[in-house]
Amino acid sequence: MNNDLKKTPLSQWHAENGGKMVEYAGFEMPVQYQGVLAEHAAVRETAGIFDITHMGEIIVSGAGATSWLENLITNRITKTEPGQITYTAMCNEAGTVLDDMLIYRLADQKWMVVCNAANHEKIINWMQSKIVDDVELNDISHTTALIAVQGPCSKEIVASLDALQEQQGTFADLEFYTFKTVGDWIVSRTGYTGEHGYELYIPFADALSLWEELISLGKGKGMVPVGLAARDTLRFEVGYCLYGHELSENWTPLEAGIGWAVRMKKDSFIGLDVIKGQKESGVPRRIRGFEVMPIVIGEKTRPAPIARQDCELYCGDQQVGFVTSGTKSPTTGKSLFMALVDVNFLDNDLTVDIRGKQVAVKKQKLPFIAARVKGDPAASREL
Repeated sequence: MNNDLKKTPLSQWHAENGGKMVEYAGFEMPVQYQGVLAEHAAVRETAGIFDITHMGEIIVSGAGATSWLENLITNRITKTEPGQITYTAMCNEAGTVLDDMLIYRLADQKWMVVCNAANHEKIINWMQSKIVDDVELNDISHTTALIAVQGPCSKEIVASLDALQEQQGTFADLEFYTFKTVGDWIVSRTGYTGEHGYELYIPFADALSLWEELISLGKGKGMVPVGLAARDTLRFEVGYCLYGHELSENWTPLEAGIGWAVRMKKDSFIGLDVIKGQKESGVPRRIRGFEVMPIVIGEKTRPAPIARQDCELYCGDQQVGFVTSGTKSPTTGKSLFMALVDVNFLDNDLTVDIRGKQVAVKKQKLPFIAARVKGDPAASREL
């Protein structure tokens, strides 16, 4: 393992407890423990615990913080109350996506921007390049640990934490995309799995003791530690976007399927004119879901192969799209993928090129399985 990789306060625990460590976005992170299928199933059936400290956290404050931040993002935050969270994208002048993110309203003129690890440096640099006199940025990523507990049993496990015992009256009713502060912790009803869950932002110094307390609380309820690989299959099944896959600086949020997080009636945000123009003229490409069909050769049928990222979609001899994410769904057992496809060919018979062979596909409605998160604006939309 590269010694120059960043570590989280939990890296040693992962290595000592079966975590297979890999490089991810400059961090040493566990990709799996007991195996992707077992970890995926635990989150769907009981609970899983994730170290996601690699995410970036940036505090925006000052007299002009709200209006300044509003101009950088596609969604609207002016009506967001303290304790509420907004999902949004941040675009460049070309209207394409720099990153998607969660924005927490901590106080009237104080916000926390949570961005993806792979884009952390890009986003902080972008924000700094747009800074004005009455706004201050404070990157707290290097001191903030982030632990997620996801799954049907997550509420019972997290509510049992000693630090939350005095919060029972309000914590039990915490709605999706809201949070509570508990001392210097933020307990957030958010997640990336499509299951009921929580994300806890805490100082580095508290990370190991909190992790071990959660592990102990979840042991009798089937909770297991979960790596990056199962986190990806979980988000994939419920159609959540991943930057570098469904989101990119090469296409707009409308093409990516997060138009629900774009407020066209805002006075302004960077990229608005381009995005508005694309909506008026017609979005040329869309993210859609597909299933790879089994291969029939004579009387023999071979299982459907997996279409991985960048595999090309064809209508006859014409390439009309490409795969953004694909895997064998642990829940359905099907070979599924999301792809960015020319809208003119969505009603045609398509094939996908997998290792030089054209394989038939059929459209599948997104999300592939329904997210079980009440109040999630992304849970029931068609991408």
